[in-house]
Amino acid sequence: MEDKPKSKRGFASMSPEQRREIASKGGKAVPAERRSFAQNPDLAASAGRKGGKSVDPAKRSFSQNPELASSAGTKGGHASRGGGRHKNL
Repeated sequence: MEDKPKSKRGFASMSPEQRREIASKGGKAVPAERRSFAQNPDLAASAGRKGGKSVDPAKRSFSQNPELASSAGTKGGHASRGGGRHKNL
């Protein structure tokens, strides 16, 4: 098998300084005064509680069927280790 030359694209081709500069922009995308959860922890807590209650408990298939939840977790674990290429799930 021949060694292929490495690609000169994307983050791998950038200097560490360039990568840091780009990565730092993610935290600066929205000004602090416009980040409602950062300004109001009670609002953030309320939203988190709503997210957990948005589906009727009777319709949460994993809470009603622990075997289904276990099976899904096992499949996910196998897929993540092999990039989803396992055929014997």
